[in-house]
Amino acid sequence: MPDILTITLNPALDVSTTVDRVRPEDKLRCDVPVLDPGGGGVNVARAVGALGGRALALIAVAGFNGQQFLAQLHDEPIVPVAFPIAGETRQSLAVTDRSTGEQYRFVMPGPRWNEEQAQEALVAINRAMGDGAYVVLSGSQPPGVPQHFPTDLAAIVEERQGKLVLDTSGKALEALLKVGSARQHVLRLDGSESEDLAGRPLRSIDEFADFAQELVHRGVAEVVVLAMGAHGSVLAEDGRRWHAVTEPVKVRSKVGAGDSFVGAFTLAVSRGASWEEALVQGVAAASAAVTTDATDLCEKSDVEALVRTATLKQL
Repeated sequence: MPDILTITLNPALDVSTTVDRVRPEDKLRCDVPVLDPGGGGVNVARAVGALGGRALALIAVAGFNGQQFLAQLHDEPIVPVAFPIAGETRQSLAVTDRSTGEQYRFVMPGPRWNEEQAQEALVAINRAMGDGAYVVLSGSQPPGVPQHFPTDLAAIVEERQGKLVLDTSGKALEALLKVGSARQHVLRLDGSESEDLAGRPLRSIDEFADFAQELVHRGVAEVVVLAMGAHGSVLAEDGRRWHAVTEPVKVRSKVGAGDSFVGAFTLAVSRGASWEEALVQGVAAASAAVTTDATDLCEKSDVEALVRTATLKQL
């Protein structure tokens, strides 16, 4: 049984292509599209595999798109576990404008869930995870999934002596401020999510670190990681705060940067790395991911090179 289980409730069949120029009204002649299995947990598992680990990936799949999705995982270094649901797995579309290098990303909604399906998913997760495993819940929650789902999951993971790593957004994220009987081991947010949750702009590394420490003190999570894009990430735990950043890289596609961070970070801590060591691994993986095309994730050699150039500072 792998030491890492990732959960993807709202996967997407990612379609990426390139056009000479994005213009309104005109028919845009696209390059041959590339299909990739996407969604937070799946990409985290793919990143773990790219870095030499292996993760079990529980994925909610539906309809014809769901079957296509599973077929795309055939050659990926992960162990997929399908959780069938009604409806149709969503698609997302990434179009790169060749003239400017800008990328346009269109994300469709997923199937609507009900509370019974959410409870069935918790049972399936409990069955799939091993005792003491790291469990990663990453990506958006589908419509209809109760906002308290992450807290319910945290209770199950805690009961199995595991560790929950959470990377989510929207109303489920807001619900975390109402602390329940169990909390996340690690909470990771990007810059806009951090500011939305804080209810104010965060203008400096210290302000990000202060807010991360505030979430730890409020009992939302034991460890909080806030991403700041090209400025790296900060990590706060009880009494310590760290900032890590790599040397600047040329950005080709931002797709999968956050998932690469979570994959590298979780793999590192599952292998016994300290929080600050895992933070460096994460920012290196995120930087490596943005240098790749379309939906490609980090590559191990690039991550290792960026780790050697990374700057780590205790705040």
